[in-house]
Amino acid sequence: MADLSDFYELDALLSDEEQMIRDTVGKFVDNEFKPLVAEHFEAGTFPMELVPAIADMGLLGMHLDGYGCAGASAMAYGVACRELEAGDSGLRSFVSVQGSLCMFPIWKYGSEEQKEQWLPKMAAGETIGCFGLTEPDHGSDPSAMTTRATRDGDGWILNGAKRWITNAGIADLAIVWANSDEGFRGFLVPTDSDGFEARKIQNKLSLRASVTGEFYMDDVVVPESMRLPDAVSIGAPLSCLSEARYGIAFGAVGVARDCYNAALDYQQGRPQFGKPLSSFQISQIKFADMLTQMTNANLQAMTLGKLKEAHTVRPYHISMAKRHNCRVAIDTARTARAMMGANGVSTEYSPMRHANNMESVMTYEGTEEVHGLILGQEITGIPAFR
Repeated sequence: MADLSDFYELDALLSDEEQMIRDTVGKFVDNEFKPLVAEHFEAGTFPMELVPAIADMGLLGMHLDGYGCAGASAMAYGVACRELEAGDSGLRSFVSVQGSLCMFPIWKYGSEEQKEQWLPKMAAGETIGCFGLTEPDHGSDPSAMTTRATRDGDGWILNGAKRWITNAGIADLAIVWANSDEGFRGFLVPTDSDGFEARKIQNKLSLRASVTGEFYMDDVVVPESMRLPDAVSIGAPLSCLSEARYGIAFGAVGVARDCYNAALDYQQGRPQFGKPLSSFQISQIKFADMLTQMTNANLQAMTLGKLKEAHTVRPYHISMAKRHNCRVAIDTARTARAMMGANGVSTEYSPMRHANNMESVMTYEGTEEVHGLILGQEITGIPAFR
């Protein structure tokens, strides 16, 4: 049976280079990552041995220009995220955090010396980053952060804690956002700095094939040369989140596609009452609903890509696509799991793993509700946050 997951043949609109990136990343995910993911999901680990291959494909900071980065199109980055997340949200998160949350702020807000020092090593996967914004008591309202940066002669002293940080514990460099008497500031903090301590968060039921942690800073000394000079407001970290949320909008389509295909393959090959499960009316209606919603999500993602390439994308555009596509992904994953019966709870099949992951993806980088309020403010002109 032909793969109808791209029902409107939207990938035919991709350039030759974008299709090549799609195929290259998709083959890597199918051949190198998927055979390992169940083992890492159960162990709560990320396959670090694959990082050199990820870097060799040019995926780390791929949408940035110069400094060893690939300089790919926004659409190519989105398509790569879609293929990565079809494998697992932890895989897309690793690439997204490295490129959009850690390399992007250096590229956009850093000095030339900082760009030359860090970006080539990060693009090569030699230096791994993490993004320190969320705190134990401050998630949806980052402007209330309590991490402090205090002037100390020609440098700064950082104190505070960050929690739910992807790559904390395996990162070499932390992008730390802090409040100061001069406003919000961003800093590059090597994780081997005195007073910096990272811990892995245990007992997760979601994003298990991803390292999530917390870190603490007790009088960490940071020279002025490690401050991002052009990051002078809360808008700086929020712009990084917009870059990452863009990738999530595409990645969620990959989740939905993988779950849809898994359920279809399973039902085509499993007989009940003398015929395949896929032949029953209730199954066919479920497939039709999943395909329709997945197509809607893909249309939003691809349109978002066009807006980004035209430099007309706005944060509320990204909010709509992230919110909608994550909902489609988790609903598709749950439906697909149910269509597999008891077998669907096994790590042999992907939908329940994807459903568990999407609980986190719907929460991080803006909850479903917060993105709804962002849209509500754009619709009514009235902010409902305070």
